[in-house]
Amino acid sequence: MFQAAQMAKPISHSERRALVDKYLTEVSLLAKNVCPEAKVEATLESYEDEDGHVRVYLPAHGSEEQMEEIETKIADRCVDILVETGIFLCSAVYEPDK
Repeated sequence: MFQAAQMAKPISHSERRALVDKYLTEVSLLAKNVCPEAKVEATLESYEDEDGHVRVYLPAHGSEEQMEEIETKIADRCVDILVETGIFLCSAVYEPDK
């Protein structure tokens, strides 16, 4: 699949930006599905090659299991997006302040 994404016709900057926005929203909603009380930030920040970031802040009552579930689901989806489209999203899940 990765080769297909690399061989696809080039897209414009605005088309790529729309795809990044779409996938940032998708990953944010995925995090909210797992933990509706979490605070989720999606940004277009880029430090190196990434296209955007999703940060998830668990609520004070968030559990270790919930953190692992969100981390796994988001990371898996971000890898799928990268392989399928070449869009590179970084994600992080932060422990609740206790």
